[in-house]
Amino acid sequence: MEYKDYYQILGVSKQANEKEIKRAYRKLAQKYHPDKNPGNKTAEEKFKTINEAYEVLGNPANRAKYDQLGQNYHRYQQMGGNPADFDFSQWFSQGGGQQRVNVDFGDLFGGRGGGMSDFFSAIFGGGFGQQQQRPRGGMGDMFGQQMTSLNTEQIVEITLEEAYRGTTRTFSQNGSQFTAKIPAGAKTGSKIRLRGKGNTGPGKRGDMFLVVKVLPHTLFKRAGDNLEVKVKVDALTAVLGGTVSVPTLTGPVNLTIPPGTQGGQTHRLKGKGMPHLHDNNRKGDLMAKIHIRIPTQLSDQERALYEQLARLSQGQPIQ
Repeated sequence: MEYKDYYQILGVSKQANEKEIKRAYRKLAQKYHPDKNPGNKTAEEKFKTINEAYEVLGNPANRAKYDQLGQNYHRYQQMGGNPADFDFSQWFSQGGGQQRVNVDFGDLFGGRGGGMSDFFSAIFGGGFGQQQQRPRGGMGDMFGQQMTSLNTEQIVEITLEEAYRGTTRTFSQNGSQFTAKIPAGAKTGSKIRLRGKGNTGPGKRGDMFLVVKVLPHTLFKRAGDNLEVKVKVDALTAVLGGTVSVPTLTGPVNLTIPPGTQGGQTHRLKGKGMPHLHDNNRKGDLMAKIHIRIPTQLSDQERALYEQLARLSQGQPIQ
C-alpha cells in the first residue's frame, strides 16, 4: 500500500493549525474544481486527492491517528526499511469509528467529492462524508446497511432553460405526493437531498437523492457556468463590420462585429451565462463564436461584383 503525505498534498507544514489547513484546502479546491477544468481528468483526480487530505487533516481525531502512523512510517524508513514492506495492518480501521469532518462534499461540488484511495479506506474506513459511531459487524453493521438501503436515488432530467431559472418536480413516495425544488444553476451531477423522503423501515425513514441530468440544448453548449453558442455572420458583415443578433436564454441581444472579423473569433458577453448554483446573483458569460457564412447561390449581378472585387484585389483593371 502506498503511504500518502496529506500535508504535502495540501501544501502545509505538520505544525499548521486548523485555519491554515482549511485555507489551503479551499484555495486548492477552487483551483482544481471540475467546473473550472471541464474534461480535465488530471484536475479531477487532483480534486479528489485534495478532498481526501482535508477529510483527514481537517478532523482532529483523524489527524492524530494519521500523525501517529506517519511517525512510525518515517521512522521505519530512517532505519533502512523498504517502504513497500511497511506493516500497515495494525493501523487498519476497525469500522471507521472516527467522526468525520462535517462537510457535505456532495452538496458543495455536485457529488464529485468521493473516490477515496485504498490507503484512506483501509486506515480510516470507507464511509466518506458520513458520521458514524458503530463497530463493524453485529447489529451495528446491520443497522447501517438497513439505513443505506432505505435511501433512494432518482435521476431528474431538466432542460437548460429549467436549469437557468430553477424548476420543480412532483414525486410519489410512501403513498403521498410532494414537490421538490431544483435550484437555478443546477448542472448534470448535482445532487439534491430530500430528508425523510426515501424508503421506510421499522421506525426509520431514509432520504431521497435527486441526481440532476441537464439535457443537451440545440443552440448552447455549457462549460461550467459559461455558455457557448455559434453565431453565423455573412461575409460582407465580417469584412465591413456591422451588428448581428445573438441568442441568449433571456432573449436575443445585438453584438457589434468590427470590420475584418475572422471566423473562429470569440466574443464574450458578460453575465449572459448560467447562474452560479450557490449564488444566483453571480452569472457566467456567453461565449459567441463567429462562423463566417459564405453564400452558395449568387445572382448574375452579385457574381459580377465579386469578379470585379477579385480583379481589383489582383491589381487588374475593372472592365
